[in-house]
Amino acid sequence: MTAPIPPIIPSRTALLLMDFQPAVLAAVPDSENVLSRAQAGLAWARSHDVRVVYVRVAFAPEDFAAVPGRNKTFAAVAQHGFLADGSPETDLHDCLDVRDGDIVVRKTRIGAFSDATGLHESLQAQGIDTLVLAGLSTSGVVLTTLRHAADEDYRLYVLKDATADPDPEVHRVLIEKVFPQQAEIMDTDDLWTLGKAV
Repeated sequence: MTAPIPPIIPSRTALLLMDFQPAVLAAVPDSENVLSRAQAGLAWARSHDVRVVYVRVAFAPEDFAAVPGRNKTFAAVAQHGFLADGSPETDLHDCLDVRDGDIVVRKTRIGAFSDATGLHESLQAQGIDTLVLAGLSTSGVVLTTLRHAADEDYRLYVLKDATADPDPEVHRVLIEKVFPQQAEIMDTDDLWTLGKAV
């Protein structure tokens, strides 16, 4: 028998929508469906006064210069000037509306909590101790952010249908076997069943 998903306290919760950008969406299968599920999660957050956090990857010229050649993930990105801040490929998808009061962070590494974002400090200042994660890719920003957030003692939920990976098998293994050790795994439709805050 599956244990019920513990409810949340909206005032202490943030929804993180991570790397929903054209350059990243292009790399995952069925990106339109994943984006639709992210929109559903956003609608839930808006209706429950849950803080919304947008995370995007983009590099300013000085960020490119700071990437060492030994960085296997980003050295080629820096060398070719890919994901330059201000380019269309790094914009948040236009179906995700950013409102006053939302947190928007720009990162130059994989995780949402990389030092330059200041995200952890911002969430702490607002009394947020619970995170709902959605993003692209499962083995990239979601995995890295989940691990870091768990080490910072956040309560964690992962929206499995608003998360995707270029490799569906990697997504499955992470969602079914790895993430449950540190997070509650759920569909976006299940958000509405979390019920009243406790």
